[in-house]
Amino acid sequence: MVGARVETSVGWLAQRVREHAAARDGRYLLGIAGPPGAGKSTLSARIRDALDITVCCAEIAPMDGYHLTNEVLEAAGNLARKGEPDTFDTAGFVDNLRRLRDTPIGAAVPWPIFDRSVHDPIPAGVVFEQHTIAIVEGNYLLLDDIGDQEWSAVRKLLDECWYLDAPRGVLEDRLVRRHIRGGRSLEAAVVKVHDSDLRNADLIATTKDRADLVLRQRAGHYEIVLRD
Repeated sequence: MVGARVETSVGWLAQRVREHAAARDGRYLLGIAGPPGAGKSTLSARIRDALDITVCCAEIAPMDGYHLTNEVLEAAGNLARKGEPDTFDTAGFVDNLRRLRDTPIGAAVPWPIFDRSVHDPIPAGVVFEQHTIAIVEGNYLLLDDIGDQEWSAVRKLLDECWYLDAPRGVLEDRLVRRHIRGGRSLEAAVVKVHDSDLRNADLIATTKDRADLVLRQRAGHYEIVLRD
């Protein structure tokens, strides 16, 4: 039945990844997609930590490291739209995903991260070397191409991709609080969420059916949303 849910655990999810990764030569790429505020970073960290209990070595490759810089966005008049698909370096993201997938284990692959204290990407914030699993976390991993941005190439480079969903009200509350922590006033945070973040969430929601698993967090645990 569409919409039925089965409770699962981080341990079960990590074991699924571990088994799938063992069947692949080279580095295994797991995607975790979903709208802003759904809890992707938290789930990614929990999966990584559960995997690292064993001999497996996992690390997170955040899509947010490929935000265009504030300087570039401001020069183009796009700073207020930061977070929308065309405010990312999609080509750079795809190129480094391919490098992450194809580079032999043990050879260094630098990966940028996003620093929320300065609101800009930091080059080589994490370096993949011995890591056999990369958890690629971001909003637009399941997106189709938009204009000259080849987002569809992302999904082809992922061995598996999950979608983490959350109710719209939960997203709104989390995002407003996130923007306030980042220095915005309450009024500015609400405007940003309604004029940009939730529009992005609506676009991302159209990609849900392309995921291998659809998950929801509820009361400290996760549920798999079953589909026909």
